[in-house]
Amino acid sequence: MTSKDKKLAFKIYLFLAALFITSLVVSNLIFQKFFYWNPFGNVTVFGASLFQVSVGILPYPITFLITDIISEMYGRKKANQVVTAGIFASFFSMGIILLANYVPAIESSPINDETFNQVFALSPIAVFASMIAYLIAQYIDVGIYHFWKKLTKGKHLWLRNNFSTFLSQFVDTVVVVGLLCVFKILPWHLFSGLVISGFIFKLIVALLDTPFMYLFVYIIKKRFNLDLGEEIDLDY
Repeated sequence: MTSKDKKLAFKIYLFLAALFITSLVVSNLIFQKFFYWNPFGNVTVFGASLFQVSVGILPYPITFLITDIISEMYGRKKANQVVTAGIFASFFSMGIILLANYVPAIESSPINDETFNQVFALSPIAVFASMIAYLIAQYIDVGIYHFWKKLTKGKHLWLRNNFSTFLSQFVDTVVVVGLLCVFKILPWHLFSGLVISGFIFKLIVALLDTPFMYLFVYIIKKRFNLDLGEEIDLDY
């Protein structure tokens, strides 16, 4: 690979990492709002409405698609680096928000303290639960992806893309909802409904993003003339 190609490959990696981190941070900022989606009619589990999910779930599946793309094109090391950078960015952004909550608003401020705190007030326990679930799920996703890639010798992209995402998303949903219930942020009677709702939503998104995975991988492999299973080495 020429020096010019390597610079282009690094730029693509940089933009993917930026998109990953943005999606992760935004999901943590907006998670307090919940909405109802109704693809299969009115369904309840243990008396709880099945399809109530946080809006934080909207950008979150993007993070798993990006780690799979990075895993496929740049290898396990680069994917794990992005995951680690994401946890740092999340805690840093939470620190900024906590500081902003602490600083008192002036009388002429368009947004007063009460409104700001109502929207951005963060439960440390909720953020902790989200971050623990994120770490576990993302490292599982990367690990399983490369397990299937090695086992299939670089073939069957759909298999490793979906299997790694399905299991990691399930683990993420169970861990984050479970911790929120353990620390009494959410009542236990909502556990089953939120887990099933969140997982089904993520499952559908994971299936829908498979064509985009194929398209992106095809474009990159063709541009850099990569063989089956070959990865781009960004180390100089």
